[in-house]
Amino acid sequence: MPVEWPPSGVDWYYADDWIAIAHGDCRDALPKLTKVDLVLTDPPYGLGSRWQGGTWGTNKKYLDARRWDVAPDAETIAAILQAGEQCVIWGGNHFRLPPTRGLLAWFKTNALHTMADFEVAWTSTDRPAKAWHGNNNRTDDDHATSKPLNLMLWCLSLYPDARLILDPFMGSGTTLRAAKDLSRRAIGIEIEEKYCAIAARRLEQEVMDFSPVGV
Repeated sequence: MPVEWPPSGVDWYYADDWIAIAHGDCRDALPKLTKVDLVLTDPPYGLGSRWQGGTWGTNKKYLDARRWDVAPDAETIAAILQAGEQCVIWGGNHFRLPPTRGLLAWFKTNALHTMADFEVAWTSTDRPAKAWHGNNNRTDDDHATSKPLNLMLWCLSLYPDARLILDPFMGSGTTLRAAKDLSRRAIGIEIEEKYCAIAARRLEQEVMDFSPVGV
């Protein structure tokens, strides 16, 4: 955990005793940060133009997502891997990453037939693969691809010694909310300012007392 909080060298959009948010491109912000314990992130998969579905696909937030859903390039992925002692990258099957046995899977208990039944995260951790079963009741409905809060709480439960978390594609701040609820410090980076504003509102709440999330 850094002695100085929030870390210097970054123009923070939002900061409190637990969380710091930077508005901008992670490629610009990452070189200014020291290495964290864990990177936990959910980058754009680059699937926006291939989304299919019924009326949900015409929702304004999904139409907007087709604009920003551009997968990070290999250089950005490499920078993310260097940013943490350990890394969890949701949608890792869409990127060129080293082989790992430590995959994570989210099986969606309420998936529509036009959506994926499950999603996969690549991890740098050498241990047996793990799975979480849960529905897609996202806390925030203004972001098209946000993950459920309980999923991110479960991910963090697998890394109990990670005291400083980084999400370089934080979206509406679910990873940061999970970290704060578990009394861990976290840094988020987001290029879309409207999502920075949503995340800041979510994070203004005080830390809640969560019991351990079961596997």
